[in-house]
Amino acid sequence: MTTTAQDVLSERATELQGFRRVQRLAYECAEAVAARLEPGITEREAARMQREWLRARGVKDWFHLPFAWFGDRTAFTDFRVPLQFFPTDRRLEPGMPFILDMAPVYEGRTADIGYSGSLGVNPVQDRLMADLEAHRALILREVRERRPLREIYEDVDRLMVRQGYANRHRAYPFGVIAHKVDRVKQRRWSPHLFGFGTQSLKGLASDALHGHRDGWSPLWSPYRFSDHPPRPGLWAVEPHLGFRGTGAKFEEILVVTDSRDPEQSAFWLDDDLPHVRRWAEDK
Repeated sequence: MTTTAQDVLSERATELQGFRRVQRLAYECAEAVAARLEPGITEREAARMQREWLRARGVKDWFHLPFAWFGDRTAFTDFRVPLQFFPTDRRLEPGMPFILDMAPVYEGRTADIGYSGSLGVNPVQDRLMADLEAHRALILREVRERRPLREIYEDVDRLMVRQGYANRHRAYPFGVIAHKVDRVKQRRWSPHLFGFGTQSLKGLASDALHGHRDGWSPLWSPYRFSDHPPRPGLWAVEPHLGFRGTGAKFEEILVVTDSRDPEQSAFWLDDDLPHVRRWAEDK
């Protein structure tokens, strides 16, 4: 049977719908858990709440297990080693900012999301979240221009400096602002290693191996290995701002294609997400 262009487009639409479904599921989890947070709860308890909520809805595997960061840990204050990212016994207090971060695998597809909020009013984090809107627009515009990933990273840095903030995604391993996500083989048993699903790690390692050979990387970083145009695929993008012990970020999937139509060459997978709705309401 001959495959037509319409068949290809239909298949891509179905595939993207699957990734959109798992991303929305993750954000629904974040909103549900955020609504249940109260003074005294620990990061470990908030991370467990995310795991339990998602497992009750059919999630059996992860790109990485859920994280929760409270207070100045939302800005990765004094983070030096990877173990500091894991949830601790830090307790939530009134007015304290928090970030929930999770990357479930559902029906063989991955999402990686970040949700920022506070227990009560926190004007500093509110301002950080409002200023993240400009980063979402900048990233999309420059990806459509096919600028090298490393240059886009530097432009995000410069925008943060103009806004008066510190770059906190630089504290992540390899300083990444984004990484590729893809389908994950479903297994009856899905172990994880240091909080990361082994099947997802295998996929990322395979991309890294092929990318190294072909001159690209599945990690979007400030280093030379990201000095190449955006690679078609799905990218989980997470600009992370910090200001005096308060951090805020969003994380969502950016779709990059090989289309010559600028609007189809890159687009956010979903514009109906909590931070996007928040910006629309603020306006």
